[in-house]
Amino acid sequence: MQPKTLEQLSDQAIKDRRHLHQHPELSWKEFETSNYIRTRLEKLGIDILNYERPSVIGYLKGTKGAKTIALRADIDALPLTEEGDKEYISKNPGVTHACGHDGHTAVLLAVAEWMAAHSEEIEHNVKFIFQTAEEITPSGAAYLISQGVLEDVDAVFGVHLWQGVEKGKIGLAHGPMMASTDDFEITIEGAGGHGSMPHDTVDPIYISSHIIQGLQSIVSRKTDPIHTKVITVGKIESGSNYNIIPNTATLHGTVRGFNLETIQLMRAKMEQITEGICSTFDAKGTLKYIEGTPPLINDLEQSRFVEKVIRDSFGNDVFEALDPVMGGEDFSHYLLEKPGAFIFVGMGGEKSAYPHHHARFDIDEDVFPSTIELFINIVKNFN
Repeated sequence: MQPKTLEQLSDQAIKDRRHLHQHPELSWKEFETSNYIRTRLEKLGIDILNYERPSVIGYLKGTKGAKTIALRADIDALPLTEEGDKEYISKNPGVTHACGHDGHTAVLLAVAEWMAAHSEEIEHNVKFIFQTAEEITPSGAAYLISQGVLEDVDAVFGVHLWQGVEKGKIGLAHGPMMASTDDFEITIEGAGGHGSMPHDTVDPIYISSHIIQGLQSIVSRKTDPIHTKVITVGKIESGSNYNIIPNTATLHGTVRGFNLETIQLMRAKMEQITEGICSTFDAKGTLKYIEGTPPLINDLEQSRFVEKVIRDSFGNDVFEALDPVMGGEDFSHYLLEKPGAFIFVGMGGEKSAYPHHHARFDIDEDVFPSTIELFINIVKNFN
């Protein structure tokens, strides 16, 4: 069989992506997706390594095999009802690929097909990581790492088809690129009563207002302003009637940042403020801190290597040096273990006009050829 051209590989990636889009599965439940990937890889003659499903790890031995490169795609969808009239709309009610993981998977399958057909040109060993559960905690990346998926890997690379970058641009940040994604719940236990007699109560709503102010003092007064960070309270639960002071109040929020030491400091200060303010007002305060993904920090050597690959492959005007974003990605777990880089392939425009996680989000499949070529050239040019 003749090897496929880049155009033919892109056409196959579109078919794969649309099939996956019509059959989305939630994190840790992607077993039909896993079967689809395994079948495609086995037909290509790519070895399937023994890792726990639903993740699938393919392996291609290089002609020299001195180094091993890992390429990663995430495979899970979101608990969201898709809107729109696209012909390949989700057939699984309440579940949709609204972040682009179907495209990531399809692209990596195309890359695997090219490499299987051109194995004589591939010097390094290649691991194709099709990873479960990027969208939730516990993270699928962290779980694969605990199984040893990176033990023999020299560098790891991933891409995100990114609506927030103009179509035709490919870029990354050198160093910090995406933020940590920790969450928290603060519970304030007071003593309720009638609103006309507040002196007989310990008002958790009033106390919560002081805690919210205190949390913002961590950002503005307790941490280095050079280090970007966010503490946001996005939800407050308390009370049942307008004239009754409740017994409890609960604050829900998120913590984002790019520096691990700063994030640890914020957590410690949050505990101090919660306990201290509540104690001052004769209440009990409890912080439940929920660790998400760590900050995604590209290795400088590998990110500069990727920049060169982009410029050499597509021209200087295609590369874009990107500012970090406060969204999170569990690819960060891989970069804590091994050098590598995470890359945004821009697709913002008419076809991909809605943001990630929107019910009308869609991928611009025109960017598939350049994404496939990018992965191929990263592997071919890696030293």
